[in-house]
Amino acid sequence: MRQVAIRTGVVEAPFLDIDPYALDVLNDPYPFHEALREKGPVARIAPHGVYAVGRHDESAIVLGDHNRFTAAGGIGIQDIRKPGEFRIPNRLLENDPPSHTAIRGTLTKILSPIVIRRWREHFEKEAVALARQLVERGTFDGVADVAETYVLKVFPEAVGIELPRDNVLAISEMRFNQSGPQNELYHRAMAKAQPYLDWFENSTRRDSVRRGSLAEMLFEAEDRGEFDEGIASNMVRTFVGGGTDSTITGIGHALHLLARNPEQWALLKADPARVKTAFEEAIRLETPFQVTYRTTRDREVELSGVRLDPDTKIGVFLGAANRDPRKWSDPSRFDVTRDTTGVHLGFGVGAHNCIGQMIARLEAEAILKAIVTVADTLELDGEPRLRPINQMRQLDYLPLRIGKA
Repeated sequence: MRQVAIRTGVVEAPFLDIDPYALDVLNDPYPFHEALREKGPVARIAPHGVYAVGRHDESAIVLGDHNRFTAAGGIGIQDIRKPGEFRIPNRLLENDPPSHTAIRGTLTKILSPIVIRRWREHFEKEAVALARQLVERGTFDGVADVAETYVLKVFPEAVGIELPRDNVLAISEMRFNQSGPQNELYHRAMAKAQPYLDWFENSTRRDSVRRGSLAEMLFEAEDRGEFDEGIASNMVRTFVGGGTDSTITGIGHALHLLARNPEQWALLKADPARVKTAFEEAIRLETPFQVTYRTTRDREVELSGVRLDPDTKIGVFLGAANRDPRKWSDPSRFDVTRDTTGVHLGFGVGAHNCIGQMIARLEAEAILKAIVTVADTLELDGEPRLRPINQMRQLDYLPLRIGKA
């Protein structure tokens, strides 16, 4: 008979009988987040048999402690090392030190602050041009006409990959639904992406990337032996997925929150330099990547007094952690004066924090500052609509009205 409690004070994880991937939960995750946080430092999600954390401190521990929690099993709910669930891993995100450290070090050198600064002038110029067009139009969709239009214009030019809108959005939706269970969203996204799979594979090859671009620098690093063979194309695919949808989503949420909170818009109008903290606060409050996974090592693990089975998935619900009242005062309030940079978990933590976060911040800062500077008012022009995705909280439609006083 199995012994379940061997150490004094160590308890089993309580069960939580809520499916975080149910449509009603994806559309309104906050009751689930609260239930998860209040259940304890760790809970077991009954419908899927995985562990989950929703408090800020435990979330940071799971993301940062690769000795207890490995990324090698994949960042989705499936264990990609096991039969029937195997897929080629993301060599950056689904890899542990020291192998991860070497790849990350080379990427950091390539994606240096100097390189990012070279893009700033172009990003800002495109942002101002788009903001002026929006003022002339008066009404528009903050997702399709701002976030998607802007990111899919400047990001491909910088990275050096052709990214047609329909192609990249279908591929991204597929990848972020793949991180969840094989539910209706998963199957619908897989079918939608089928026509673009060959394009995705071909677009990330060396002969498809633009000369002098970030993508070409990755292949050149592989030529010099700084990457193992095949890692450059793997990293290019990472930038296609992680560098578009997440930034589009973050910008969309920032616009939505500013339109819903006129007093916060007024603070930004008075001091446009606050767009940096406004974007970080939007990422905290409406975290684009709602959940990511680790797997306990092949031995019993303890976390905050809770015993965890070996070789078992544990979901880190970033959206819950970023609204943890143990960490934030009045956590459900949008406050552009609250500086959460480096504290919220929207860009990850530790060795696996987002390698492209400087690009995302630069894009968001440029377009939000342009809109705040050019326009006097920003209001909702109807009810926004969500796009349910297993891993993300993403707007599908954001009707806005903008104008001069």
